[in-house]
Amino acid sequence: MTKTPRWLLTQNSDMRRQGIYNWSIPAWAGTLPDGRNYNTCPSAGVCKDLCYARQGAYRFPGVKARHEANLMMTLDDLAGWEAQMTAELQHKRYQGRWVRCHDSGDFYSAEYTEAWMRVMRASPGVRFYAYTKSVSLFREVVEPDPPENFRWVYSLGGREDHLVDVTIERHVDIFPDEDTLAEAGYTSRGKAEEGCLVSVLGPQKIGIAANNIKHLQKKQGPNRWSDLQRAQDDRRRGPGKQFKSSRP
Repeated sequence: MTKTPRWLLTQNSDMRRQGIYNWSIPAWAGTLPDGRNYNTCPSAGVCKDLCYARQGAYRFPGVKARHEANLMMTLDDLAGWEAQMTAELQHKRYQGRWVRCHDSGDFYSAEYTEAWMRVMRASPGVRFYAYTKSVSLFREVVEPDPPENFRWVYSLGGREDHLVDVTIERHVDIFPDEDTLAEAGYTSRGKAEEGCLVSVLGPQKIGIAANNIKHLQKKQGPNRWSDLQRAQDDRRRGPGKQFKSSRP
């Protein structure tokens, strides 16, 4: 039986530098130790093959095991997880701080998302943010009545990119490098004083330069994730059935 950790929220090295706490579940799809299959990123597209969490952080078995244990808590006892998370967030160390929901994984179901919304409303002294590709789920569950202390940004590279109006909606795209990011008129998350928080507090268009894992850089090539996703969508739909691009 997995022992429940004292603290559900953690800080990786990047988040610690910024004073941000984070909650992590496994990235995309896999099999839990008990044999159950899961998919925590149901709207994943090209991102699943370019994901740092899957091909970088998961080189460390302890990281993957912790993320799987977190996921099992939400699958097996969502009400218990909600109660424990809510209670933890009342601690003084979180007051006035930011919590990132998912530095890997995503909002994988309506029930899980609704539980997060209740946690946020019960923790007014804490601020929350998230990147998400679960656009249709957010349209239905979050956007009609979002918690006042929650900010989010749509992350391109998923199967629901076509639902995001990039001319007006806050979003983030992954570029091959800082130069192409700047040329496209995006603000670099990597160079912003706010760090990761620029994605939800800064300009409407945020860019991230691809990480330095060589084989992932080779897969991405000179493309943005949104370009790769659009090409994949067009191939699957065939000639004459392409989505209309929302890019200006």
